[in-house]
Amino acid sequence: MDQSNQRLDFFPDDVILQILARLPVKALTRIKCVCKLWYQLASGDYFRHVHNELSIRNPMVLVEVTDTSSESRSSLICVDNLRGVYEFSLDFIKARVKVRASCNGLLCCSSIPDKGVYYVCNPMTREYKMLPRSRERPVTRFYPDGEATLVGLACNLLTHNYNVVLAGYHRPFGHRPERTFICLVYDSESNKWRKFVSLQDDHFTHMNRNQVVFINGSLHWLTGSCTCLLVLDLECDMWRRILLPNEVNCAVGNRVYLLESEGCLSVIQISEAWMNIWVMKDYEREEWHMVDKVSLRCIRGMVPGIFPISQTGEYVFLATHKQVLVYQLKNKVWKEMYSVKNSSTLPLWFSAHAFRSTIFSCH
Repeated sequence: MDQSNQRLDFFPDDVILQILARLPVKALTRIKCVCKLWYQLASGDYFRHVHNELSIRNPMVLVEVTDTSSESRSSLICVDNLRGVYEFSLDFIKARVKVRASCNGLLCCSSIPDKGVYYVCNPMTREYKMLPRSRERPVTRFYPDGEATLVGLACNLLTHNYNVVLAGYHRPFGHRPERTFICLVYDSESNKWRKFVSLQDDHFTHMNRNQVVFINGSLHWLTGSCTCLLVLDLECDMWRRILLPNEVNCAVGNRVYLLESEGCLSVIQISEAWMNIWVMKDYEREEWHMVDKVSLRCIRGMVPGIFPISQTGEYVFLATHKQVLVYQLKNKVWKEMYSVKNSSTLPLWFSAHAFRSTIFSCH
């Protein structure tokens, strides 16, 4: 070890920290056992900040592979443009769950057998927390299936606090559902839920619900009409709307999706032959800019069943029934990153989420 320490002295501590910060979260536990210096460097708040800042530049895709022919737990596949494909499990939660939302390294999961039970976990560190039960009875009376229409997770990497949002239309006992939109917000700092009620008319598709984006202190969902975004400001518990780009065409044959791109809202429209990408570069003025127009001719047969999941300024991840593809925007090259072999699985896009690997504690 003396010889190793002498060799390490050739590198300044900051250089070593920058190298270690680029390693996967799972490798950090082993790295801390190498020597006292590495343990100290990889344990501080500054290291956590540097690691997370680097990680959020590399969004990945998380897909849940479920074998419908068996009752075994589903497995999670992480598709990383830099490190390839690897598998992990949520078995540390000790309950059957499904992923409902993803944000900055944390996942929000709902219990499959017990409605109204939610967990927040970091699958890389294998930490988890079961959220306290809300005292509000409407949490089990959401319309139409007793579950919240919208589930959102907002993780602040600066304060290391997070919020879980459950929102949906309320069905009074013995009555038809109303326009009453119940919203429950869990705050990790206080470990409590808060509630507010509004009137809404929007509906949401399955993909609309999966693709929730947290930026600028607000959660954003694309409405089913594909005319606007429904936005929840978590600072003041207020709903508002953001209009989509004027060029977005909601005609038959066009599909619209909401993603994040390097800290900005992004809208992708897929038609029979083209994939158009807009980014909101000025959030305060709500100004959209078209940044790319991608021809889909070379994957024409896949277009009806392809869904964008995650993106940066350099590439876009898309999921089909059995594949995860990546499109390199600069090189204009398509590449298959993952393909499921089991014919009994649900479509990959059905349970696909954008994901980042961070050091973020859920406790």
